[in-house]
Amino acid sequence: MNRIMLSALALVAVAAAPGVSAAQTASRTANYGEVYLSAGFTPDPHAINLTAGGSIDAYTDTDLPGACVGNISDAPDYEVTYSAGSLPLVFRTLSSTDTTLIINAPNGSWYCDDDSWGDGDAEVRFNKPQSGTYDVWIGTFGGGTASARLIVTETP
Repeated sequence: MNRIMLSALALVAVAAAPGVSAAQTASRTANYGEVYLSAGFTPDPHAINLTAGGSIDAYTDTDLPGACVGNISDAPDYEVTYSAGSLPLVFRTLSSTDTTLIINAPNGSWYCDDDSWGDGDAEVRFNKPQSGTYDVWIGTFGGGTASARLIVTETP
């Protein structure tokens, strides 16, 4: 009986303890909407303008891999539901500010990038993409917010 009581108290203490909040909540409604794309989609690229950044530092969030950096919002910025074929699926950012990219893939794995597309822009490439929902966050490196463009393409 004491063991059950101690376990219950420990659970309450952990639940009530302050800590680092989760930087990403994939189940939330995306800030800038969603799109349904199938392999061979047109027009290619699919692009959307949005405001990158947020109040959460992805690097210090314990729920994300250490390679994730940038300031992001709690909810994803955009959601892409994709029906895969044989083509790659590529996500890119374009901004005058240094942007980062964080993606939660359909299998629950996290992918992060900063600067792979050059000149402060990020790119995450899925050479053999899965069908399903990709939750996308665009962060800003160094804090604040910035105008950005998310580009989704099947062109490497």
